Parts: sequence; C-alpha cells; structure tokens
Amino acid sequence: MTLMATEQEGGAIVSLDQVSISFPVYQAGSRSLKKRVLFHGSAGKIGRDANHQVVIEALRDVSFSLTAGDRLALIGANGAGKTTLMRTIAGIYEPILGKVVTRGRISPMFDINLGIDADLSGFDNLRLRALVLGLSPAEIERRLPEIVEFTELDDYLDMPVRTYSAGMILRLSFAVATCFEPEILLMDEWILAGDAHFMDKAEARIRSFVERATVMVLASHNLELCSRWCTRGIWLDRGCIRELGPVDEVIKQYRKSVSENQAR
Repeated sequence: MTLMATEQEGGAIVSLDQVSISFPVYQAGSRSLKKRVLFHGSAGKIGRDANHQVVIEALRDVSFSLTAGDRLALIGANGAGKTTLMRTIAGIYEPILGKVVTRGRISPMFDINLGIDADLSGFDNLRLRALVLGLSPAEIERRLPEIVEFTELDDYLDMPVRTYSAGMILRLSFAVATCFEPEILLMDEWILAGDAHFMDKAEARIRSFVERATVMVLASHNLELCSRWCTRGIWLDRGCIRELGPVDEVIKQYRKSVSENQAR
C-alpha cells in the first residue's frame, strides 16, 4: 500500500517505512535503454514492473525516521538517489511502495529559483515568493526591509528580473527563501554556490537558518560540510541505504569504500 501523509506519529518529524520509488521509461527498448542509462552514469537499477514496463528503480526499501534536532546528511555518488529521496520527503514524488509521514511545514531549498517571473520586478517577486512560502502579507512587509538589505540589489529591485544576472537572481531567491522559521528543511549543497563576497554573508545566514530548523536534511558531496553541520548520516548506493548512523561513522565507511574502489 502506498501512502503519503502528514500526521502525528510518536516523536518522529519525518518517517519513511520501506519506501521504494521507480520511474517508468517509455518508448525505449530495454537493451538500448540500458546502454544509455549506463552511459549517463545513472546508479538506479533497471527493471520491469508488473505490467512489464521498463523502470528505473531510484529508491528501494528505504526506512528511517528523524526527530526534533536531527541534522541528516545524505552521502553518495552521483545518481545514488539523494535528490530523489529529498523530493520524496517533500511530497514531489509518491512512492510505489511504503509510507512517508511528515509533521510540520516542509521547506525545500533545492530549487529556490523555481517560480521566479522574469517580467516582474524584484520587489514583486520577493512578495510573491514569500506568499508561496506561507508568509502573510503583514509578515512580508515586516520582513521586507531586512530582505532588501541582504540582497544588496538596491535600485535593481524596481527593475524586471529579466535584466538581472544569474548571480543577482540567486541573491533575490536566497534572501526570501531564508527569511522565515523553517521546520523540515531540505537543502542541496548548491545553495552555497555564488560569488565570494555574497557567500561570505550567505554562509552565516544559512548557518543561522539551519540552527532554527526543527530537522534538516542536506544532500552534499562536501563531506567536511556534512561533518560540520550534521549529526546523522545516510550513505545511499544505487537507491539503497548502505550505512545509517552517526555522521562521522558513515563518512568514514563511505571514504573507506571509495578508497578501496580506487585501489582496484
């Protein structure tokens, strides 16, 4: 039985029970598909469903729970299932098997530019994004001066976003995405990409944002960042959990495996 729900379940804020995610692939022969998947480095397992449709098994039998104060690092190679797992927690993907339970507002920060309207001004986009994030109009106006100051965009905020550079759009999105109190924070490491001056400010803001979250899930290749910000870790390999436990122990096992594979 497949179930996505938001409900009270003991002390857990996030709970996954034997969750599996598969993506059907249409209009492709299994042999040619396999070659293409392997060529592009996908780690998902190729299989068939009950209707003999070719599928990519992105997550298989994933179970864990997070309680208040947990900071979870998702570790693994490209294609291991980290982003798929975060999107499953966010409710973007529905599992074909298993159960996902969340309690609290989910704040996904793996595509913060999504929904930016290039024809609107920076101010208009700030207000719209804040509404989407659940802030009331009164809250938005109260927080707006601080958001504006953080962006350092000044008069550009009165101009259409289509006149902005990629870095300016990142500043705009980042400022509004981090202006509220997060509960379930889902974050990709690319959020820390940007020009050096801005990221000096942004890292301190992100750290404060992370500290205010009830729980946090971080997908990252930066193992030092994982060790510094997280308390628990999951090593994903081909959509399955290889290791789950204290973050430094998981990192140790992952590094050991990588070293052994490089030595072969």
